[in-house]
Amino acid sequence: MKAYNDYQRSVILLNKHINWQAAVIAGGVAGIVSGLVKLGWENVLPPRTPARDKTNPPQRLLEQFGVPSRLTHATYTYSEQQLPWVSYLIHFGFSTSFAVFYTVAGRYVPFIRLGQGTLFGLGVWGAFHLGVMPAMGTVPSPKDQPVEEHVSEALGHIAWMWTNHIISDKLYQQLTSK
Repeated sequence: MKAYNDYQRSVILLNKHINWQAAVIAGGVAGIVSGLVKLGWENVLPPRTPARDKTNPPQRLLEQFGVPSRLTHATYTYSEQQLPWVSYLIHFGFSTSFAVFYTVAGRYVPFIRLGQGTLFGLGVWGAFHLGVMPAMGTVPSPKDQPVEEHVSEALGHIAWMWTNHIISDKLYQQLTSK
């Protein structure tokens, strides 16, 4: 019943004028916050083994496009730890792009908001982690990925997109209230 009520509410939003500036701002802010949520999630349930994470998927993708390893593996130091800033640029770029897309598209195509973004998050996981990235050779075939990777990534994408939904929805409402 909750999903149906969310659908009804999004149909109502569909009939209203969409404030593009507010939608982009709300999605951008949500994407940054949800990107932090996803990083935290992966800290608790790491999706890859240390060996597979030596070159993580964002680094591998950039290398497939010809970006040299010395750049893809560039780091900065914080609290005596080497952190992969290039990976973070890709991570937050992906998160923010999808959050803005979800915020805008959800007002035109309300069914993507069903489940407060959780179903959309699962769809993104399936499309990229089971489809696009294995097809490109960025990550192994789904059958060759450990079950821990599937669990972490699937649940992480649910938490990530739910965060996008909650934050972008509330912020959009605040930015557009008269």
